[in-house]
Amino acid sequence: MSRLLIVESPGKIKKLRSILGPGWNVQASVGHIRQLANEGSDNLGFVANNGKIECRYEPRDDRAKKTIANLKAAAKQANEVFIASDPDREGETIGWHIAQVLGIKKPKRVVYQEITERAVRQAIANPRSLDMALVEAGRCRDCLDKLVGYRGSPLVWRLNNGAKSVGRVQSATLHLVCQREREIQAFVPQDYWSVFVDYAEGFRAFYHGNTQANGQDHTNIEDSGSETKTEESTRVLSQAEADSLVAIAQSNPHQVISIEGRVTPKKPPAPFTTSALQQAAGSRLKFSPEQTMQVAQKLYEAGLITYMRTDSVALSPDYCAAAKQWLEQNDADNIPKKVAKQKVSKQAQEGHEAIRPTDIFKPSAELKQSLPDDQFELYVLIWKRALASQCKPAQIRKTVVLSQSGDIQWKAKGNLVEFAGYSKYWKDIKADTELPTLQEQQALTLAQADSQQKQTQPPSRYSEPKLVQLMEKKGIGRPSTYAPTIKTIKSRGYVELIKGRLQPTTVGMEVDQFMGGALPELLEAEFTAQMESSLDAIADGNQEWQDYLIGLNRSYFAPALAKAKQGLPEPTSNGNGSRVLEKSRTKCPSCGHPMGKVPSKKVKKGHFLKCENGCTSGDGRGLVMFWSDRDRKWQLPKSKSDQPSTPAELTDYPCPVCKAKLEIYKYEKDGQIKQMLRCSDPKARSNKKHKNAVYFASKGRWWSPKYGELELE
Repeated sequence: MSRLLIVESPGKIKKLRSILGPGWNVQASVGHIRQLANEGSDNLGFVANNGKIECRYEPRDDRAKKTIANLKAAAKQANEVFIASDPDREGETIGWHIAQVLGIKKPKRVVYQEITERAVRQAIANPRSLDMALVEAGRCRDCLDKLVGYRGSPLVWRLNNGAKSVGRVQSATLHLVCQREREIQAFVPQDYWSVFVDYAEGFRAFYHGNTQANGQDHTNIEDSGSETKTEESTRVLSQAEADSLVAIAQSNPHQVISIEGRVTPKKPPAPFTTSALQQAAGSRLKFSPEQTMQVAQKLYEAGLITYMRTDSVALSPDYCAAAKQWLEQNDADNIPKKVAKQKVSKQAQEGHEAIRPTDIFKPSAELKQSLPDDQFELYVLIWKRALASQCKPAQIRKTVVLSQSGDIQWKAKGNLVEFAGYSKYWKDIKADTELPTLQEQQALTLAQADSQQKQTQPPSRYSEPKLVQLMEKKGIGRPSTYAPTIKTIKSRGYVELIKGRLQPTTVGMEVDQFMGGALPELLEAEFTAQMESSLDAIADGNQEWQDYLIGLNRSYFAPALAKAKQGLPEPTSNGNGSRVLEKSRTKCPSCGHPMGKVPSKKVKKGHFLKCENGCTSGDGRGLVMFWSDRDRKWQLPKSKSDQPSTPAELTDYPCPVCKAKLEIYKYEKDGQIKQMLRCSDPKARSNKKHKNAVYFASKGRWWSPKYGELELE
């Protein structure tokens, strides 16, 4: 009996085939195979009719078309088909699309958190149906993102500064970076002095205030931007006061007036979620969030770690038992009576695990030989964090010593690790600062008294891991979107990574400022987080997705967009004095370039489309397209003549993409009749790969910017 298992990533196929053995065919969808079609109103690919959302999907690209054909062929040869897309909302949606294109009415959905023989075989033995609540949440997110992106982006095109897009998560994330930049620009530094004394007994103490209540406030300046906290005194605001304090310290005897010491436990950290992994890999390994996820994907596909897109801190009982066994064999003093309970996020998906190694006993020496350096380093990071979460708390002795000279008090702090606990594996405690053994009323010998002038620092720009942390804290996006969102704002040219910090570009600042006036709600973290919460409610089965999407558009987005457009200036003109048209996402059927939107009160949609590249229709006029409500798409106007058009002249030259014959196409540009070679297959021409598959007549030759020259016959 033949069985077919469909996964997302081709990287999993080899491992799964070795687990399942003969009788199994493992194929990959290579992620998403379908997307909302680029057609209909604003190319959204969906419409609302009678309170229902009607979506039309299409293959994502040519590769997806080929993948769909291969999956259909494989499904015909199989007695059973199992869908094993990734164990999250996105994976469930991909699974639904696979079932749809294969025509499987009751798909067998298998879910596993790790690619190990035990987990995979157990999942296949217990298949379930698709979770339609998760699917609906995924479909709603796709529609919502396209609605905001496709209808909102044309607003920023009018800035004529190279701005490309806005987005539901993208714009809120960009706003965090731009907001921090404005704080930096507005920051006014202030001078202050840190005053200290060094004692011959071997420690330093810092000015802690006056024993006489003089009402003076020395702490009214806050260094809100300092990320590295160094020990310093109560802040002094003038050189004269600092000199006065140093003089008092030098002219008066010093003695200990109080000693306070206590041992406090420090709780182990939780095992990694996606966000925590990106932050730790960024700070300790200098990985970008995107790199972290790419490397983690390789480890997951190799069966070495559990699924890496998660917001859960839960660990399986099997792993907890294995971790205890490892500690019994290697570090018995670190076994807690009760493992520390971790705070669970409200958004964490039940049934998911934190990121952990699949086999805690796998020898690291063996892995170091078989894995690339980046994979090994990330694996060790995950291994240590997961084990640390199962250890005892660290025990830290904290000591505070107050001394006095005249009416001035000085404070010293000690921080000593008495029991390392979890920190043997996850080092997050600062180096020990041990104070000498002292007694109350003990006289101290002054070695020196001095002050150091300092200056308040502006807030720091965010590193990529820090931005991920902030996105998670504010509820912007979810584990699967953190890295792609940051990648998007970088690729759009809105931010740059300079010396490890994200700095908005001029275009990014202009887009953010513009959106603050046009659609300010999309920049508010709380507003974006509320949309994410609504998607979570849909995923939990507590909200109907079509009602939510229609309601959000009707009550907020459509009116907000209309209001934003009213306040916008008309599109500017180019250097020749002609008006620059707002670009449509619809491509010219002849040359493949985006068509311009021509405002017109005579058509229902308020505009028609025109090719600005000089292409003409059959009657020699400029090529235009009009919206058809009946067919829900843009169409060329019907010819007044019922006579069939003259067939194009075919050549013997093959199309460089599909090998169909090239045809000679004539068009008018700048008052002259010109010609070019293009693919003779109209359907093929509409696909993206044919965009540059054209040859222009130039100096007696056919020339293509991409494919070079063809000799004329």
